[in-house]
Amino acid sequence: MTERPDTRPDTLAGVDILSHDVYEIGVPHDAYARYRSIAPIAWVNETVDNRHTGSGFWAVTRWDDLVDVHKDWRRFSSEVGGTEIEELEPDANVARRTMLETDPPRHTRLRQLVNPTFSRATVQTYADDARALVESVLDDAVAGSSSGRAIDAVATIARELPIRMLTALLGVPDSDADMLFHWADQIVYHADPEFSGAVVDQTDTDPYRLLPFRSPISLQVFDYVERMLASKRSNPGADVLSVLADAVVDGTPLSEREQGTFFLLLLIAGNETTRHTLTHALLAFAEHPDQLARLRKGMADGSDLLDTAVEEVLRWACPQIHFRRTATIDTELRGVQMRKGEKVVTWYVAANFDPEQFTDPFVFDIGRTPNRHVTFGGGGPHLCLGQWMARLEVRAFLTAFVQRVERVEIAGKVERIRSNFINGVKRAPIILVPR
Repeated sequence: MTERPDTRPDTLAGVDILSHDVYEIGVPHDAYARYRSIAPIAWVNETVDNRHTGSGFWAVTRWDDLVDVHKDWRRFSSEVGGTEIEELEPDANVARRTMLETDPPRHTRLRQLVNPTFSRATVQTYADDARALVESVLDDAVAGSSSGRAIDAVATIARELPIRMLTALLGVPDSDADMLFHWADQIVYHADPEFSGAVVDQTDTDPYRLLPFRSPISLQVFDYVERMLASKRSNPGADVLSVLADAVVDGTPLSEREQGTFFLLLLIAGNETTRHTLTHALLAFAEHPDQLARLRKGMADGSDLLDTAVEEVLRWACPQIHFRRTATIDTELRGVQMRKGEKVVTWYVAANFDPEQFTDPFVFDIGRTPNRHVTFGGGGPHLCLGQWMARLEVRAFLTAFVQRVERVEIAGKVERIRSNFINGVKRAPIILVPR
């Protein structure tokens, strides 16, 4: 059992990397830097507005420590307590469990169900579709931004590619894309009142504690999945829903709830993260026009920087802020003693800007190499299933973007999502100056 938060002091009192309000303002890079330099393994009491919101956790902010935690699933479990900071009662832990909240061997068997769909080879077959879609989206965006008119980078560009690509993999009609996109926003942005009617830290969400992210919208997704699975059983295809329709793991068919949470995981992971990566890419090139010119020159003269540019965009954007593990034994990390059952939270964005791993980490460098970012995780069994699709989409976007856009300008206030979980932008007014 962990100590009560009021009996163990914060390692870095007053340095906030936890509250949702902090991330609505911006990524707290200065706070991360203090953690990395002073206490890379630090105790955080989970105190927000003088209220204890949990029993506390160990914050892991250095790249090498994050990698160690993610690779060692026997010591640091995803299944024991889940991957969110929230502490779940046993019934909620079971009801909300997705593939993310399992360890091998069950995690491996669940992942094997959809590995072929998200393999590098399979994803590459969608390259022409991605190229055509992003070219169409950018042509419309450039036309909409003609004569210096501002457009919203999120609504006009970034949200269109991921969800349209994902519908084919999941096996849902394109006509349902906007509805699914809206549901995913409402569920995962459960701390932002613009998206959620049950804001997790401002209202009583206990009636929904058995639902993913404590969101009642999850029930609509589950109903949708049940209807789609019934259709797939009589008319299967080469898609995720067809696989889930009759999936059996360890000799037991997946329950309706397991099928629903599996689908929801892929919907959120495949849509939200890539969308924010593209938004952050647009803002990065607005703030670093020399890198856009450098990318264009490289594509023209043969010194192609496209591969390294894709990886730098992924490092820089890092849409996932953190994931949690739970210590399964009394153990230590970087000499810090941890007790069995204590939460261990790895901070992806902090690790992606760790100066011990990345030279000049706050320089946006499309030629950066090596670039061992942890945007897709730190290795181990939970390395992101959708990494190849994300890379394909970013590559298609960059290729079409440099061909059509001379420069991009920020034309107003960039509004961030209130979330300590997703590094997201909800509105970003920009102007595209065409070539």
